[in-house]
Amino acid sequence: MAKRDFYEILGVAKTSTAEEIKKAYRKVAMQFHPDRNPGDKSAEDKFKEAAEAYEILSDQEKRAQYDRFGHAGMSNAGGGQRGGAGGMNMDDIFSQFGDIFGEDIFGSFFGGGGGGGGRGRTSGRGRGTRGSNLRIKLKLTFEEIAKGTSKTIKVKKYVFCNTCNGSGAKDKGSVQNCATCNGSGQVRKVTNTFLGQMQTVTTCPTCNGEGSVVTSKCGSCKGEGRNYAEETVSLDIPAGVQEGMQLSLSGKGNAGERGGPSGDLIVLIEEEQHPQLHREGNNVIFELHISFPEAVFGANIEVPMIEGKGKIKIPAGTQSGRIFRLKGKGFPVVNAYERGDQLIHVNIWTPQQVTAEEKTMLEKMQHAHNFQPNPEKNEKGFFERFREFFT
Repeated sequence: MAKRDFYEILGVAKTSTAEEIKKAYRKVAMQFHPDRNPGDKSAEDKFKEAAEAYEILSDQEKRAQYDRFGHAGMSNAGGGQRGGAGGMNMDDIFSQFGDIFGEDIFGSFFGGGGGGGGRGRTSGRGRGTRGSNLRIKLKLTFEEIAKGTSKTIKVKKYVFCNTCNGSGAKDKGSVQNCATCNGSGQVRKVTNTFLGQMQTVTTCPTCNGEGSVVTSKCGSCKGEGRNYAEETVSLDIPAGVQEGMQLSLSGKGNAGERGGPSGDLIVLIEEEQHPQLHREGNNVIFELHISFPEAVFGANIEVPMIEGKGKIKIPAGTQSGRIFRLKGKGFPVVNAYERGDQLIHVNIWTPQQVTAEEKTMLEKMQHAHNFQPNPEKNEKGFFERFREFFT
């Protein structure tokens, strides 16, 4: 099952501050706290899931890595490696984030104020709904993946309206404070219960949490604050990316309505098939076919590589299935100094048709002592040798 987006788990936007993320985590953690949901395995999993999300998003370096590479970039970030649901166990959570639970967990239910606005809506006044994310596929060659590359692409999406600067209003005088919530974007309601008065805070239904209303709409965008258009986006692709990896460009997705922040542009990496090479992790594989005489006498053979060509020496008596390793000639590891290798798998080509003269020569060699199979007892099989290259 695919892991959920960390921002989605905590219900915050990518532009949220560290304090906003902390508050959001506390709110989710309180909701699914094991003391409040005894015996509820689903709540416990969500509690752990929220803790893992907070562990990454509360750390500036880990958060930057996650924003760029998503979950694929977390394998070396030190997070989510402790096992269990959400990658953490209860002891980890309470020892690492115990201070967050120090306050009265029921404080926000009686007389306390709550943060308004749901996921995708900014917390300030006068800001509209966050724009949706965009997903595109980007096909790269082996050479581009090995070196890293920059791309300039055209994307059709919602962009901020130039006429009203994204406000959706005809002019400044057309934007007024919402009379229902007095510009706060929230409405409070007090209910009498047997425990006393309970105060709830909800998003204002009149302005949808924006704190303002538009009395006269912009003629260009019809009050949305955005138009559908084509925009040029520049991408910097790091070396070593792999098929299926997603890169996230913050704020490059669809523009939000009425001045709301833009969503993200999610770039899905696809690898363009190489005519001679194929990829296994960070290693690159080449299937080399040599003739029987070349296997017997040895040869210097040119082989294709990710970047250009190279020569390898085939020793005399090379057996079919032998693997040669070119150290460091594979793909680089993303955000690291390591590189994979190029592995050359030798295959001895068997003619499918022979002439009468060739047949006569082969029949003479057929029973010769040197041409009888005689593998060494300690010689490893092909699959065993191949496995060693990947362990």
